Amino acid sequence: MSVLIVIPARYASTRYPGKPLVPLTGAGGGKRSLVERSWRAACSVEGVDRVVVATDDDRIKQAAEGFGAEVVMTSESCANGTERCAEAHAALGGGYEIVVNLQGDAPLTPHWFVEDLVAGLRAAPGMGLATPVLRCNGETLNSLLADRKAGRVGGTTAVFAADHSALYFSKEVVPYCGQAYGDGENTPVFHHVGVYAYRPDALAAYPDWDTGPLERLEGLEQLRFLENGRKVLCVEVEARGREFWELNNPEDVPRLEAMMKKMGLE
Repeated sequence: MSVLIVIPARYASTRYPGKPLVPLTGAGGGKRSLVERSWRAACSVEGVDRVVVATDDDRIKQAAEGFGAEVVMTSESCANGTERCAEAHAALGGGYEIVVNLQGDAPLTPHWFVEDLVAGLRAAPGMGLATPVLRCNGETLNSLLADRKAGRVGGTTAVFAADHSALYFSKEVVPYCGQAYGDGENTPVFHHVGVYAYRPDALAAYPDWDTGPLERLEGLEQLRFLENGRKVLCVEVEARGREFWELNNPEDVPRLEAMMKKMGLE
Protein backbone atom coordinates (compact mmCIF):
# COMPACT_ATOMS: atom_id res chain seq x y z
CA MET A 1 0.00 0.00 0.00
CA SER A 2 1.43 3.38 -1.00
CA VAL A 3 1.50 5.90 1.84
CA LEU A 4 1.59 9.70 1.61
CA ILE A 5 2.22 11.90 4.67
CA VAL A 6 0.83 15.42 4.47
CA ILE A 7 1.83 18.03 7.04
CA PRO A 8 -0.83 20.78 6.95
CA ALA A 9 0.66 24.09 8.08
CA ARG A 10 -1.45 27.23 8.40
CA TYR A 11 0.03 30.58 9.38
CA ALA A 12 -3.22 32.25 10.44
CA SER A 13 -3.94 30.14 13.52
CA THR A 14 -6.65 31.66 15.71
CA ARG A 15 -5.00 30.72 18.99
CA TYR A 16 -1.38 31.06 17.91
CA PRO A 17 -0.71 33.02 14.69
CA GLY A 18 2.51 32.01 12.94
CA LYS A 19 2.75 28.81 14.95
CA PRO A 20 4.42 26.66 12.23
CA LEU A 21 7.42 29.03 12.17
CA VAL A 22 7.89 29.22 15.94
CA PRO A 23 11.49 28.15 16.77
CA LEU A 24 11.98 25.31 19.25
CA THR A 25 15.33 24.77 20.93
CA GLY A 26 16.58 21.18 21.03
CA ALA A 27 18.73 19.43 23.61
CA GLY A 28 21.97 20.68 22.04
CA GLY A 29 20.81 24.31 21.83
CA GLY A 30 19.97 24.25 18.12
CA LYS A 31 16.79 25.98 16.98
CA ARG A 32 14.44 24.55 14.37
CA SER A 33 10.95 25.71 13.49
CA LEU A 34 7.89 23.74 14.52
CA VAL A 35 7.12 22.78 10.92
CA GLU A 36 10.69 21.58 10.34
CA ARG A 37 10.59 19.42 13.46
CA SER A 38 7.25 17.97 12.34
CA TRP A 39 8.70 17.28 8.87
CA ARG A 40 11.72 15.55 10.40
CA ALA A 41 9.38 13.42 12.50
CA ALA A 42 7.45 12.46 9.33
CA CYS A 43 10.65 11.58 7.46
CA SER A 44 11.62 9.14 10.22
CA VAL A 45 8.52 6.98 9.62
CA GLU A 46 9.23 3.71 7.83
CA GLY A 47 7.18 2.50 4.87
CA VAL A 48 6.24 5.97 3.60
CA ASP A 49 6.48 6.83 -0.09
CA ARG A 50 6.27 10.63 0.06
CA VAL A 51 6.18 13.48 2.61
CA VAL A 52 4.83 16.94 1.73
CA VAL A 53 4.05 20.16 3.57
CA ALA A 54 0.65 21.61 2.59
CA THR A 55 0.20 25.34 3.18
CA ASP A 56 -1.49 28.45 1.85
CA ASP A 57 1.23 30.82 3.04
CA ASP A 58 4.35 31.88 1.12
CA ARG A 59 6.33 32.39 4.35
CA ILE A 60 5.80 28.76 5.32
CA LYS A 61 6.50 27.63 1.74
CA GLN A 62 9.81 29.48 1.69
CA ALA A 63 10.84 28.17 5.10
CA ALA A 64 9.87 24.58 4.26
CA GLU A 65 11.69 24.56 0.94
CA GLY A 66 14.67 26.03 2.76
CA PHE A 67 15.06 22.92 4.90
CA GLY A 68 14.41 20.56 1.99
CA ALA A 69 10.70 19.79 2.18
CA GLU A 70 8.40 19.32 -0.80
CA VAL A 71 5.56 21.85 -0.62
CA VAL A 72 2.04 21.71 -2.01
CA MET A 73 0.19 25.03 -2.09
CA THR A 74 -3.45 24.81 -1.04
CA SER A 75 -6.26 27.35 -0.80
CA GLU A 76 -6.95 29.70 2.08
CA SER A 77 -10.51 28.34 2.23
CA CYS A 78 -9.46 25.04 3.85
CA ALA A 79 -11.20 24.99 7.22
CA ASN A 80 -8.86 22.48 8.85
CA GLY A 81 -6.02 20.04 8.28
CA THR A 82 -8.25 17.29 6.89
CA GLU A 83 -9.63 19.58 4.19
CA ARG A 84 -6.07 20.70 3.42
CA CYS A 85 -4.93 17.07 3.15
CA ALA A 86 -7.81 16.28 0.79
CA GLU A 87 -6.87 19.23 -1.42
CA ALA A 88 -3.17 18.32 -1.36
CA HIS A 89 -3.87 14.69 -2.25
CA ALA A 90 -6.02 15.79 -5.19
CA ALA A 91 -3.36 18.30 -6.31
CA LEU A 92 -0.78 15.49 -6.37
CA GLY A 93 -3.03 13.48 -8.66
CA GLY A 94 -4.34 11.09 -5.99
CA GLY A 95 -3.43 7.45 -6.24
CA TYR A 96 -2.14 6.90 -2.73
CA GLU A 97 -3.80 4.09 -0.83
CA ILE A 98 -3.37 5.68 2.60
CA VAL A 99 -2.98 9.41 3.31
CA VAL A 100 -1.58 10.36 6.72
CA ASN A 101 -2.29 13.77 8.23
CA LEU A 102 0.62 14.52 10.58
CA GLN A 103 -0.46 17.83 12.01
CA GLY A 104 2.26 20.43 12.16
CA ASP A 105 1.90 21.06 15.89
CA ALA A 106 3.06 17.60 16.99
CA PRO A 107 6.85 17.50 16.51
CA LEU A 108 7.33 14.92 19.26
CA THR A 109 5.21 12.30 17.47
CA PRO A 110 7.33 9.10 17.53
CA HIS A 111 7.66 7.25 14.24
CA TRP A 112 6.05 4.11 15.68
CA PHE A 113 2.83 6.02 16.42
CA VAL A 114 2.40 6.56 12.68
CA GLU A 115 3.62 3.09 11.73
CA ASP A 116 1.17 1.47 14.18
CA LEU A 117 -1.59 3.74 12.90
CA VAL A 118 -1.07 2.72 9.27
CA ALA A 119 -0.89 -0.95 10.28
CA GLY A 120 -4.13 -0.57 12.26
CA LEU A 121 -5.98 0.93 9.30
CA ARG A 122 -4.67 -1.76 6.96
CA ALA A 123 -6.01 -4.43 9.33
CA ALA A 124 -9.48 -2.82 9.44
CA PRO A 125 -10.80 -2.74 5.85
CA GLY A 126 -14.21 -1.50 6.99
CA MET A 127 -12.76 1.69 8.43
CA GLY A 128 -12.11 4.82 6.39
CA LEU A 129 -10.18 6.64 9.07
CA ALA A 130 -7.89 5.78 11.97
CA THR A 131 -6.26 7.90 14.68
CA PRO A 132 -3.93 7.08 17.60
CA VAL A 133 -4.78 7.26 21.28
CA LEU A 134 -2.32 7.11 24.16
CA ARG A 135 -3.32 6.06 27.67
CA CYS A 136 -2.57 8.88 30.11
CA ASN A 137 -0.53 8.32 33.22
CA GLY A 138 -1.29 10.42 36.26
CA GLU A 139 1.25 13.09 35.32
CA THR A 140 -0.26 13.66 31.88
CA LEU A 141 -3.81 13.59 33.21
CA ASN A 142 -2.94 16.16 35.87
CA SER A 143 -1.38 18.39 33.19
CA LEU A 144 -4.56 18.18 31.12
CA LEU A 145 -6.71 18.99 34.15
CA ALA A 146 -4.45 21.90 35.14
CA ASP A 147 -4.69 23.38 31.65
CA ARG A 148 -8.47 23.19 31.64
CA LYS A 149 -8.63 24.76 35.11
CA ALA A 150 -6.50 27.63 33.80
CA GLY A 151 -8.75 28.05 30.76
CA ARG A 152 -6.24 26.58 28.30
CA VAL A 153 -6.80 23.78 25.79
CA GLY A 154 -3.94 21.44 26.66
CA GLY A 155 -4.93 18.47 24.55
CA THR A 156 -7.81 16.34 23.32
CA THR A 157 -9.15 13.17 24.92
CA ALA A 158 -10.97 10.25 23.32
CA VAL A 159 -13.46 7.62 24.43
CA PHE A 160 -14.10 4.52 22.34
CA ALA A 161 -16.12 1.30 22.26
CA ALA A 162 -14.94 -2.27 22.82
CA ASP A 163 -14.15 -2.60 19.09
CA HIS A 164 -12.03 0.58 19.35
CA SER A 165 -14.44 2.62 17.24
CA ALA A 166 -14.58 6.16 18.56
CA LEU A 167 -17.54 7.28 20.64
CA TYR A 168 -16.40 10.88 21.14
CA PHE A 169 -13.46 13.28 21.17
CA SER A 170 -13.35 16.35 23.40
CA LYS A 171 -11.14 19.19 24.50
CA GLU A 172 -12.54 18.57 27.94
CA VAL A 173 -11.06 15.71 29.94
CA VAL A 174 -13.32 12.69 29.38
CA PRO A 175 -14.34 10.39 30.92
CA TYR A 176 -14.80 12.05 34.30
CA CYS A 177 -12.39 10.72 36.92
CA GLY A 178 -13.40 11.09 40.52
CA GLN A 179 -10.07 10.07 42.01
CA ALA A 180 -6.47 11.24 42.04
CA TYR A 181 -3.70 9.27 40.34
CA GLY A 182 0.02 9.18 41.05
CA ASP A 183 2.35 10.39 38.30
CA GLY A 184 3.29 6.91 37.14
CA GLU A 185 -0.14 5.30 37.47
CA ASN A 186 -2.26 4.35 34.47
CA THR A 187 -5.59 6.16 34.22
CA PRO A 188 -8.82 5.50 32.27
CA VAL A 189 -8.24 8.65 30.18
CA PHE A 190 -6.81 8.46 26.65
CA HIS A 191 -4.96 11.38 25.11
CA HIS A 192 -5.85 11.76 21.44
CA VAL A 193 -2.73 12.08 19.30
CA GLY A 194 -3.35 14.52 16.45
CA VAL A 195 -2.49 12.20 13.57
CA TYR A 196 -4.96 10.69 11.10
CA ALA A 197 -4.71 7.99 8.43
CA TYR A 198 -7.42 8.07 5.76
CA ARG A 199 -8.50 5.89 2.92
CA PRO A 200 -8.82 8.13 -0.15
CA ASP A 201 -12.60 7.74 -0.52
CA ALA A 202 -13.24 8.88 3.05
CA LEU A 203 -10.81 11.79 2.69
CA ALA A 204 -12.36 12.92 -0.61
CA ALA A 205 -15.88 12.83 0.87
CA TYR A 206 -14.99 14.96 3.90
CA PRO A 207 -14.91 18.48 2.36
CA ASP A 208 -18.41 18.02 0.93
CA TRP A 209 -19.99 17.45 4.35
CA ASP A 210 -21.32 20.41 6.29
CA THR A 211 -19.66 21.37 9.54
CA GLY A 212 -21.85 19.92 12.28
CA PRO A 213 -22.66 21.40 15.69
CA LEU A 214 -20.23 19.16 17.60
CA GLU A 215 -17.30 20.00 15.32
CA ARG A 216 -18.21 23.67 15.60
CA LEU A 217 -18.42 23.60 19.40
CA GLU A 218 -15.30 21.52 20.05
CA GLY A 219 -13.22 22.76 17.13
CA LEU A 220 -12.24 19.13 16.38
CA GLU A 221 -12.21 18.18 12.71
CA GLN A 222 -12.54 14.41 13.30
CA LEU A 223 -16.02 14.90 14.77
CA ARG A 224 -17.31 15.58 11.24
CA PHE A 225 -16.79 11.89 10.48
CA LEU A 226 -18.79 10.82 13.55
CA GLU A 227 -21.52 13.36 12.83
CA ASN A 228 -21.90 11.87 9.36
CA GLY A 229 -22.17 8.30 10.62
CA ARG A 230 -18.63 7.25 9.68
CA LYS A 231 -16.66 5.06 12.08
CA VAL A 232 -13.29 6.24 13.33
CA LEU A 233 -10.82 3.58 14.48
CA CYS A 234 -8.86 4.45 17.63
CA VAL A 235 -5.48 2.71 17.54
CA GLU A 236 -3.86 2.47 20.97
CA VAL A 237 -0.15 3.26 20.81
CA GLU A 238 2.59 2.82 23.39
CA ALA A 239 4.77 5.64 24.66
CA ARG A 240 7.82 3.37 25.22
CA GLY A 241 9.15 5.92 27.68
CA ARG A 242 8.80 8.77 25.19
CA GLU A 243 7.05 11.94 26.32
CA PHE A 244 4.44 13.43 24.02
CA TRP A 245 2.79 16.84 23.86
CA GLU A 246 1.43 19.16 21.19
CA LEU A 247 2.04 22.86 20.71
CA ASN A 248 -1.38 24.41 21.22
CA ASN A 249 -0.52 27.62 23.08
CA PRO A 250 2.57 29.84 23.55
CA GLU A 251 2.84 28.37 27.06
CA ASP A 252 3.58 24.97 25.50
CA VAL A 253 6.92 26.08 24.01
CA PRO A 254 8.98 25.74 27.22
CA ARG A 255 7.19 22.47 28.00
CA LEU A 256 8.15 21.00 24.62
CA GLU A 257 11.70 22.28 24.89
CA ALA A 258 12.05 20.74 28.35
CA MET A 259 10.79 17.41 26.98
CA MET A 260 13.26 17.53 24.08
CA LYS A 261 16.10 18.29 26.46
CA LYS A 262 15.10 15.44 28.75
CA MET A 263 14.90 13.00 25.83
CA GLY A 264 18.10 14.27 24.21
CA LEU A 265 16.33 15.34 20.99
CA GLU A 266 18.43 17.79 19.00
